[in-house]
Amino acid sequence: MKTIFDKNTNSELIKRIQNLKESDSAKWGKMNAYQMLKHCTLGEEMFQGKKQYKRLFIGKLFGKMALKGIIKNEHPMKKNQPTHPELKISGSGDFDIEKKKWISLLNDYNGYSNTNFIHPFFGKMTNDEIGIFVYKHTDHHLQQFGR
Repeated sequence: MKTIFDKNTNSELIKRIQNLKESDSAKWGKMNAYQMLKHCTLGEEMFQGKKQYKRLFIGKLFGKMALKGIIKNEHPMKKNQPTHPELKISGSGDFDIEKKKWISLLNDYNGYSNTNFIHPFFGKMTNDEIGIFVYKHTDHHLQQFGR
């Protein structure tokens, strides 16, 4: 299973991000390219402990089961999955700045360890689970925009 902690996998994702264009259209979902970048940078900041979000009640009920399904499944994430309300992005911003920020955050996974991380939906996650999930989430959104 691919993980964000693998140097080659991380480099491959960064190359795909570098190919993103502001004019790229989503194959599914409601976000434009800028909104997807912002959504992903907020996600990386969360995993790296720079931002925290309130734990969702439904996540307390179903989060662990959902995480196991995502982590163990070799296939890409399903389209149009629910998103934490605070990670739903609207409006616009500077595409190039957000793109550079996302790449920088992905580079920050070199030497990463966050043994106390609690995801707002999935709950407590191990470093291995974080590595796989971050890879799958990044891949999912890059595929969403044809990258």
